[in-house]
Amino acid sequence: MLHLSNTIRFLLLFLLSVAVLYISQSVLIPLTYGAVLAMLLMPFSNWLERRGLNRGLSSFVSLLFFFLLVVGLVLLLHWQIGDLLKDFSKLQAQLSDLFDQLKQFVRSQFGITTREQQQIIKEQKSGGMEKAAGMALGTVISTLSLLVSVVLVLVYVFLFLYFRSHFKNFVLRLVAVENKPVAEKIMYRASRVTQQYITGLAVMIVMLWIMYGIGFSIVGIKGAIFFAILCGILEIIPFAGNITGTSITVLIAFAQGGDINVVFGVLITYAIVQFTQTYVLEPLIVGNQVNLNPLFTILIIVVGEAIWGIAGMVLAIPLLGMFKVLCDHIEPLKPYGYLIGNQSAKEDKSMFKKLFGIKED
Repeated sequence: MLHLSNTIRFLLLFLLSVAVLYISQSVLIPLTYGAVLAMLLMPFSNWLERRGLNRGLSSFVSLLFFFLLVVGLVLLLHWQIGDLLKDFSKLQAQLSDLFDQLKQFVRSQFGITTREQQQIIKEQKSGGMEKAAGMALGTVISTLSLLVSVVLVLVYVFLFLYFRSHFKNFVLRLVAVENKPVAEKIMYRASRVTQQYITGLAVMIVMLWIMYGIGFSIVGIKGAIFFAILCGILEIIPFAGNITGTSITVLIAFAQGGDINVVFGVLITYAIVQFTQTYVLEPLIVGNQVNLNPLFTILIIVVGEAIWGIAGMVLAIPLLGMFKVLCDHIEPLKPYGYLIGNQSAKEDKSMFKKLFGIKED
């Protein structure tokens, strides 16, 4: 009976947490991004402090380095988009031809004449001016909201880095003296798991850029570097990201006038890269740092998307990894840590390390 009562309490706490996360998403999403990025930049900030910089300057330089890295990536994408836009009129004409072919296919397969299709499209466009105005206003509001969120995230990153000792001491004051070593270990392991996961993911994305770039260039996709970068960046969104990037590349391959061989080439490139990523890069580079059961990995991504949208999908895995660290070091929560963990991941990681002659950590 007592065990059942504890389970019910845990479920109620979980449901309450989900409700709070959903209601407070506009506040918590930028704050969580700030905390995760601060954990990522903390080793670099500590390195700068060991070189003689004070806490404020090291935090600012770390943030500036990250900001310049992101700006450089955006400029690279802008440069590649510029090359694609030079042939925009040609691309638009090819998209129009592709649309005409699609209408002919619908006519031949479903018996819907071209005029009937145009009438359906016309009905869908009724009230188009009002809808367009609403979409334009929504786009402006979304852009302003995004800019505000970006500024907030940067501010939060700096503050988390600058006051990290203060926050650590606060947590230690909440626990009993005999539990302070465990609390310190939990904080260290949680930040370490986040750093290793994001760093490994970044290295894997760079390698995906290289592989996609080579593959798309061989296939003959114009703007191969842009689409390689796009497919790699979308890898940040688990499961859905790589499929979305490849779908866009296939569509553009059609629009560029590519024949079926080019499309097959894109799909073959995607299959080879995904095979390499799943069976080589992820075990070897990312290394299952968060050590999560695949079932709960998928589940937390679905829950994250339901609560916080795309931001929830991006943050889901590192947050669940930190939660697992907490469970692994607190006795009543250890069964839950075992449940969401993946014991075979350690064996797989060890096998890859032995195969490639890498020493164990």
